Amino acid sequence: MNDALAQIRDAALQAMDEAGDPAALKAVEQRYLGKKGELTQQLRSLGSLPAEQRPAFGKAVNELKSELATRLAERETEVKGAVLAAMLSGASFDPTEPGEEFVTGVMHPITRITYELVDLFHGLGFRWLDGPDVELEYYNFDALNTPPDHPSRESQDTFWLDDGNLLRTHTSPVQVRAMERFGAPIQCVVPGRCFRNEAVDASHEHTFYQMEGLMVDREISVAHLIYTMKTCLREILHRDIEVRLRPGFFPFVEPGFELDVNCPFCAGNGCKTCKQSGWIEMLPCGMVHPHVLRSGGLDPDEWTGFAFGLGLQRLVMVRYGISDIRDFTGGDLRFLEQFQTV
Repeated sequence: MNDALAQIRDAALQAMDEAGDPAALKAVEQRYLGKKGELTQQLRSLGSLPAEQRPAFGKAVNELKSELATRLAERETEVKGAVLAAMLSGASFDPTEPGEEFVTGVMHPITRITYELVDLFHGLGFRWLDGPDVELEYYNFDALNTPPDHPSRESQDTFWLDDGNLLRTHTSPVQVRAMERFGAPIQCVVPGRCFRNEAVDASHEHTFYQMEGLMVDREISVAHLIYTMKTCLREILHRDIEVRLRPGFFPFVEPGFELDVNCPFCAGNGCKTCKQSGWIEMLPCGMVHPHVLRSGGLDPDEWTGFAFGLGLQRLVMVRYGISDIRDFTGGDLRFLEQFQTV
């Protein structure tokens, strides 16, 4: 090792020994081992040396660099230990004081309910399927017994795209897609987003979440539908609730029903969430219409089935006592933080 390298070695080791905190050690590292440090400058001077001296000099520089890096790592451990010891021995240190709290993210309540429902229906033999948010008019309406001149289209003010497609207004299109792909018998649930161009209030949103359910087999009846729905609501809401089953019209089911739950916010007395009715519409359902079975490639004389469209946001509202559906997409962290321990 020549005199210049020996001087650099002695100065670097002394500076490391004198450094008393991590910041000082970092400065030493940059001065001697950094990209613009003294050892790097030595390596750059190789070109000015005679050719026969270059190998030995380069080897000496690299060996010194390795030695200093090893010593630097040792000093970092020593300095960190000394700093920690000083903190623990100080008069202001209180070992009973709580440590720093790490705030972690939480699962959105709609996502949580979706996963719970999927697990529940998986135990009942249903598979989890998905479908496109941007849908063909055929699957969203025509295949579901809703031709262009059907009056029920007026109740679904749709977002139409320039290419003639649309943002799906419900998850029901996957009924036909599932029957086309898998045939029968079939049991499936389809959670996902839906879109309708409607006024936003405490119980309605332009973007909302549904879970479609479909069971098609031989000799399926309304009794199978009622049992499945009661099992679902009992398990998800974690309590006994009052329900109401009333006739309802949907083009893709016959007969059709509306399943309502007693409003938990006003105990049935009437409020803005239930529109003063005392009931919250929860679960439109019914027996799959023969036209829908034919659209899916099935013979309605051989197969029957039921379908339902569960409003996920309204289910979450009933379960957790949320009175305004706009809270889900409002972006208020105070609302989401309530579910840290859920």
